[in-house]
Amino acid sequence: MTKHIFVTGGVVSSLGKGLTSASIGMLLERRGLTVRMQKLDPYINVDPGTMSPYQHGEVYVLDDGSETDLDLGHYERFTNSQLTRNSNFTTGQIYQNVIEKERRGEFLGKTVQVIPHITNEIKQSIGKVAGDGVDVVITEIGGTVGDIESQPFLEAIRQFALDAGKENCLYIHLTLVPYLKAAAELKTKPTQHSVGQLRQIGIQPDILICRTERELNASDREKIALFCNVPFPNVIEERDKDFSIYEVPLSLVEHGLDNLIVKELGLATSTLDLDDWRDLLHRLRNPETEISIAVVGKYAEHKDAYKSIYEAIDHAGMEHHAQIRIGRIQSEAVEREGPERLLAGYDGILVPGGFGERGTEGKVDAIRFARERNIPFLGICLGMQCAVIEFARNVVGLNGANSTEFDKDTPHPVICLLDEQKNITDKGGTMRLGAQTSELNTDSKSFEWYGNRMISERHRHRYEFNNVYRQQFQAHNLTIAGTSENDSLVEIVELTDHPWFVAVQFHPEFKSKPTESHPLFSGFIQAAVRRIKSSAVPQNS
Repeated sequence: MTKHIFVTGGVVSSLGKGLTSASIGMLLERRGLTVRMQKLDPYINVDPGTMSPYQHGEVYVLDDGSETDLDLGHYERFTNSQLTRNSNFTTGQIYQNVIEKERRGEFLGKTVQVIPHITNEIKQSIGKVAGDGVDVVITEIGGTVGDIESQPFLEAIRQFALDAGKENCLYIHLTLVPYLKAAAELKTKPTQHSVGQLRQIGIQPDILICRTERELNASDREKIALFCNVPFPNVIEERDKDFSIYEVPLSLVEHGLDNLIVKELGLATSTLDLDDWRDLLHRLRNPETEISIAVVGKYAEHKDAYKSIYEAIDHAGMEHHAQIRIGRIQSEAVEREGPERLLAGYDGILVPGGFGERGTEGKVDAIRFARERNIPFLGICLGMQCAVIEFARNVVGLNGANSTEFDKDTPHPVICLLDEQKNITDKGGTMRLGAQTSELNTDSKSFEWYGNRMISERHRHRYEFNNVYRQQFQAHNLTIAGTSENDSLVEIVELTDHPWFVAVQFHPEFKSKPTESHPLFSGFIQAAVRRIKSSAVPQNS
């Protein structure tokens, strides 16, 4: 029978439940188990697709077109778990499903209540990722214990153990043990209160993972174990990782978490192998060169808004033995102060995706700067559209060229709304979403790095390159390096007379892993490394 691990969080938010859950999934996979990952989010939005990045960070898109929580990005980067729309459920989805069933009369006139109808729907959602061949399902409960909106999910996972058998379920609680400088000591009371709240609703944690700035000594762990009714060996320290998030799995192994989980659930596993993971951390700690990459975006000051972008840059840096300093540059600042002041000295410039007119002219200016100065450039989604606008205005000579998203009356709509989007009014889940197949030009840099003519990448957009202008762009040496399978949509544009100028309509960052960087990010970072090496002043012998 499939085993279930439920990961909850206490005391404060942003403790890293997603990273911890992903790390656990990775460790169990490395012990030969088949793992599935899932996130249950308490917010009422049906999905994060309509939420501002300031509110919830990036929207992570899956192959099947689901717009999901950014923690699913951690799951995919750390594990090989197959993620689908059943891997992320929100309160909005749960209630929507229950209300639709009520409207169809499926409850036969009964009064629909949180218990049992909402909790039953949650339990069914958990069961959707289990099944034949799945050894362990790890379900992360979003939010913090004590939040009103989390209560139905916590009640559901309490009931789940009654249905599946407690021997098949494990509760892991991630909590904070703060250090008070004034008292010069760690405080365990917040953890005690958090676990107390869980126990009040009938959940006794089996394992406590304690986030802390300082080392937990034996007396701290003994106090936590005693007051939280958890065996002493099951109190696990998780120290803050200032160097890299990819240290987390090794830290958990050091404290015996994988052995503990295997023992508690009675799992038969193989020997843990983390040699490749240790190797990538070694490369990260011992770079051969250092480069700087400017990410010019609307939400540059908010790190989680481009979470997968930053991780994909780091992955390519590890591959090329390069330490990467990322400059987060607001595109509006480029508009005000100019690219020369803000971007000079960077070895590469990346313009990520986004929506809305604010800051777009700053992106256009940054792209022109990269093109004219031969600085390696990678454009993603809106970054590609801005690259097309810049090239149209400054090379092709189409004055006033723009996207109809920003200027409906532009004389040259080089970017326009997809035909399939013209009659759509709802915002949620209505874009061109998920995995789409593209065919590459075999003479392109993209083909050189992918090594395949047909590729599949994830999309999230409403606007696209206007095919009316294809010939004009190609006449000025902008290569159409990739198109949709039927050649109807432009997917990649490149400049052939530039060290690296590649812009794509899709989101390659969603398919990058620390052990296997994405080809386009790899090519981009290699170009930046070559740039700095070629400009280095030779040393006197």
